[in-house]
Amino acid sequence: DVLIKAVSADQAIDQLRIGVDGHYQQLAVDSRGGPPWSLTAAASLPSSSLITIEALAGDQVIDCQKIVDDQEALLPVTANSWSRATEAFYSAWVEQLFDGDIGSSLSFKSLEPVLRDPDRNFLFEHLGMDEDRSLPAHPDCADLPYYLRTYFAWKIGLPISYRACDRGTSQRPPHCSPAIIDKRFTKGPVPASQFVQLMRTMADTVHSGSARTALADDNTDFYPVPLDRESLWPGTVFADPYGHTLILSRWLPNNTKGPGRLLGVDAQPDHSVTRKTFWEGNFLFVTTDNAGPGFKAFRPLSNMADHDQLLDNASLRKHALVAPFSTAQSQLRPDDFYAAMATLINPKGLSPEVAFEAKRQALIEQIETRVTAVETGESYMRQHRGTIMTMPSGPKIFETTGPWEDYASPSRDMRLLIALKVLQEFQGQALRHPELFLLEGRSQEAVKELLATAYERSLNEDHFDYLRSDGSHWTLSVKELMDRKSRLETAYNPNDCPEHRWGALPDTPEYETCHRHAPEEQTARMGEYRNWFKSTQRPSR
Repeated sequence: DVLIKAVSADQAIDQLRIGVDGHYQQLAVDSRGGPPWSLTAAASLPSSSLITIEALAGDQVIDCQKIVDDQEALLPVTANSWSRATEAFYSAWVEQLFDGDIGSSLSFKSLEPVLRDPDRNFLFEHLGMDEDRSLPAHPDCADLPYYLRTYFAWKIGLPISYRACDRGTSQRPPHCSPAIIDKRFTKGPVPASQFVQLMRTMADTVHSGSARTALADDNTDFYPVPLDRESLWPGTVFADPYGHTLILSRWLPNNTKGPGRLLGVDAQPDHSVTRKTFWEGNFLFVTTDNAGPGFKAFRPLSNMADHDQLLDNASLRKHALVAPFSTAQSQLRPDDFYAAMATLINPKGLSPEVAFEAKRQALIEQIETRVTAVETGESYMRQHRGTIMTMPSGPKIFETTGPWEDYASPSRDMRLLIALKVLQEFQGQALRHPELFLLEGRSQEAVKELLATAYERSLNEDHFDYLRSDGSHWTLSVKELMDRKSRLETAYNPNDCPEHRWGALPDTPEYETCHRHAPEEQTARMGEYRNWFKSTQRPSR
């Protein structure tokens, strides 16, 4: 069978059909989007025939592709330059990569199993060089957008660009050097070694500051986009002010199965890749002097007179391939930003109880992600018995290199503390911003009582397990976790046992299996840094 993907940037498509010597057959398709909208199908193509593949919207043929005598014409997308068509293809490719059952979590130990799954990766072995089966793919959060973009460019034959940037200061965002434009993929298919070589160079160049550049800066790899559905395609990057990046992967509309959701993916220092739901606990938005946060797109390369150049912001206001340049996000307070996104995700609004349930589920997802992270750190410590992991000083606990960066969880723990706070304060938000909810004539007092009941029920009914030092499972309720918030403010150090990292107290049955503790000097410093976590505000660099 041959895989076929049809992508439309500007209107929905719902059918694919194949014609062999004038006889047409409709294909079974997987439909995604949009925008962009995509259809994926498998078909057997006979040799020595005139084959026509058509994409339709209803009864209207939107586009077609003819193949004569086994010509390779399935990807007539590129003239070795980025275009609206290639951007749409990239977006649809990202959406398929991280698709999956919405009712369960989606997590991988690295990007490798994603790219090596032909059901996910439409471009798997596309070059016919057996190039994917042993391809290394271990990007962290800063590298992930670049890795995906460069992998796609390699497979399709497109130029790619990146910049060296500093990390900024407490007073200003990062500044970047002139762009490095690499055209090695535009001269015909190249082996995996060429891609790996470029990615090594790129990974040594880009970092967490690369996406935090000022919104109005022209000399950047990413530029800010409007907060509207037409601009926020899968593949769009979200940069938080502290250096973490996520990639939008899918929009799910509100329907009878549940509320609308916006999904993204991120990578962690331990190289794990996880799908995340958009909400305050995962997508942190704060305007600061030293970062340009929010949703951003890759600055496109334009080919003019056989010369590739990156479009500046003025050009992107009028001639963007997908999303125009916009600094509107810089005018929004965090509450306004999240309110705007809530309206995009659920344009018709949600009842307060349905909105609360969505946040409840997002919190459980976040807790489960931390369970995995703590166990990953514990696995490392078991494999390196007797090791005392070096703890950085000051703000560097959030951003360093080596085992601490890979296995400590200060950033993740701060996000969990934010998530717990969001759930606690949701009742007040619903009362302060009734315009965001479908109240259906109910009084504020009735809504307050309903949400208070839902909150108490979730605290007591929602549970999770973690692994203690001896490998046994211990069950905690969300209420117990809420009660331990102050202890979670110093629970990110892998030198401590998992019991301590989940807030257990000494002299309790839960704590009996704990036999490893961080050095006193590290414990003292964590006490000094506690207020960062108590206020859920990361310090300036």
